[in-house]
Amino acid sequence: MRIVLGLEYCGAGFCGWQSQPQGCGVQDALETAVSAIAGEKTGVTAAGRTDTGVHAAFQVAHFDSRAKRPLTAWVRGVNSHLPPGVAVLWAREVDDDFHARFAAMQRGYRYVLLNHPVRPGLNQGLIGWHHRPLDADAMNRAAAHLIGTHDFSAFRAAECQAKSPVKELRRAHIERRGDYLLCDFQADGFLHHMVRNMMGCLVQVGAGAQPPAWLHEILQGRDRTLAAPTFDAAGLYLTHIRYPAHFALPESSERWLFA
Repeated sequence: MRIVLGLEYCGAGFCGWQSQPQGCGVQDALETAVSAIAGEKTGVTAAGRTDTGVHAAFQVAHFDSRAKRPLTAWVRGVNSHLPPGVAVLWAREVDDDFHARFAAMQRGYRYVLLNHPVRPGLNQGLIGWHHRPLDADAMNRAAAHLIGTHDFSAFRAAECQAKSPVKELRRAHIERRGDYLLCDFQADGFLHHMVRNMMGCLVQVGAGAQPPAWLHEILQGRDRTLAAPTFDAAGLYLTHIRYPAHFALPESSERWLFA
């Protein structure tokens, strides 16, 4: 039997999604909790591997189990074994052809950026921060150069394991809400550090250090060393995962702070 879970987590207390020898990954925590309910060692596969410090308002993971349990056990039971900062939101039984990673048609991230002279205290570790005024309109003009199917090598981490740097970025939009910038990105897939590297460049444009057309030059140059430094992980959230309609799964969560 294949079970799919929707979950959320705060990345501040973990070394990313992926299992690590020291057991500090979100995957480690979830596998331990699922195994406790299943009564057997159970591996879990997620839709995407978030980095250290990156959060998920909506992550999807699946596992196979011979255990017969009500769906409530895969939610409340698993949650009773999870540490603070991770929670299963729902569980569904799916056909064996479902795969959390490979069946995903689209993923979305939001970067939450505080644009204020004073650094955050209450939301430290949960949002990014830039102290100088940022021009959201200029950032949107710059982001428009990234939309479409491109080679995103200029925004790819050196350790990225993706087979191809070509991705289709379907949405890149920055919205100002008071002192906050909500920066949304949706694509068929993302490279390692891709969103954080794009954010680094967009912040330079917003601060007036570069013109919007600079993003086109960086994209076409395909040279990571010419782009801005990787931006802080703290403000990045996995927010959206779309699967084929026949799986009848939610695409996002309605219960997170920066909706």
